[in-house]
Amino acid sequence: MSIFPDQFKLTGRTALVTGSGRGLGWQMARGLAEAGARVLLHGRSAERLKPQVAQLRDAGFAADAIGFDMADRQAMQAAVIEAGPIDVLIHNVGERDRRPFADISPEDFARLIDVDLAAAHALVKLIVPGMIERGWGRLILVSSIVADLAVPGAISYVAAKGGLSALARGLAAELGAKGITTNALSPGFFATETNAQLMASPQGEKQRDRCPAKRWADPTEIAGAAIFLASPAASYVNGHTLVVDGGVSATYLA
Repeated sequence: MSIFPDQFKLTGRTALVTGSGRGLGWQMARGLAEAGARVLLHGRSAERLKPQVAQLRDAGFAADAIGFDMADRQAMQAAVIEAGPIDVLIHNVGERDRRPFADISPEDFARLIDVDLAAAHALVKLIVPGMIERGWGRLILVSSIVADLAVPGAISYVAAKGGLSALARGLAAELGAKGITTNALSPGFFATETNAQLMASPQGEKQRDRCPAKRWADPTEIAGAAIFLASPAASYVNGHTLVVDGGVSATYLA
C-alpha cells in the first residue's frame, strides 16, 4: 500500500493563517485543518472568529483564534508569543486601495505597503526563530497575479504583492539550509465575498472571459495548493511562486 498520501498530512503541526475569517484565508485554514494541522485563525478580533473556530471544532478539527491588527506590531508580538510554536505560516491578509495612481498620496502608498508587505516581514521575524530551533518550517506568502500582470487603479497593491513574491525568494535563499521552505502563492480570479460586486460588472465578465477556464474560481480551489506547499510533499519546493489562476498568466489572449 502506498504511503504517498501521508506526505500531505500535517498531523502534529500548528498553522497560523492570517486574514482567515473569510474568503481564501478561511478556505486555506479549513484545508490545513482537514489535513491534520491545529489551525490558528487570525483577524483583527479573535472574538469575531468564534463561529469559524466552532465550525472547525464541531467537525472534529483543532482550531483556535488570535486577534491583532497587522499595523500594530506590539499587539502582533504579544499574540505570537501567546500562541506558542508555529510550524506553518500562511500570510494571507492584505488591504487594497482601488484608486488611480494620481489620487494616491505618498503617505497612502507607504501605509498600504506597511500593512501588506512590511507587516509580513515583521511577522516572519517573530515566527522564524522557533522554526530554526526546531529545524522545520513552512512560510507561504500569498501574493497575486497582479505581481506580474499589473492592472490600472491599484498601484500600491501591485507593488506590495510584487514585494511579497520577492520577499519569498529572499527568505528562501537565507532560510533553506535551516529546514525552512518559503514560497509564494499567487491566486487569480476568485469568487470571494470581496469580489462579488466586481464579478457582476462588465469588468468582471471580461476577467471571466480572459481566463482559459472561462470562469471565476471557487474559493475552495485554493486549499489544495496551500496544503501542498505546507506539507512534507513540498520539502524541496523553495523560493517558488505557485500560480492558481486557471491559466490566465500562461496566456496572452484567451
